[in-house]
Amino acid sequence: MQNRKVFIIDDSQLIRERLTDKLEKLKGIGTISQAADKSSALTTLQKETPDIVILDIQLPDGSGIDLLSKIKKENSQIVVIVLTNFPYSIIRRRCLELGADYFLDKSTELEKLFDIFTALS
Repeated sequence: MQNRKVFIIDDSQLIRERLTDKLEKLKGIGTISQAADKSSALTTLQKETPDIVILDIQLPDGSGIDLLSKIKKENSQIVVIVLTNFPYSIIRRRCLELGADYFLDKSTELEKLFDIFTALS
C-alpha cells in the first residue's frame, strides 16, 4: 500500500493536531505536513508535492479558495479535500468548480474525512 503524503492547511492548531493524530493511525499514510496560513502553505508547496491536501477556506492571510485554485492549476492530480465551517452552497459550488475533490462541513461531516482516506487507500 502506498504511503501518501498529506498536507493539512488550517488556521486552527487544535484541528491540525487532531487530524494528524487520527490520520497517523490509518494505513497508507506517510508524511503529514501542516501549515496555519496561506503564505506558509505556498512555501511548503514549493518544496513538497503532497498526494492529498486538507484545506480550510478561512485562513488568516488569505482565501483558501485562491489556494485551491493554485494547487489544482499546478497539479490536478493532488486530491483536495475542503474542510470548512462555511458550508454554504455558493462556496461549495465554487470550490467544486475550481477542482476540489471533496467538500466537507467541519461541524457535521468530519468523520467522512476518514472514510475518504480509507476509500483512497
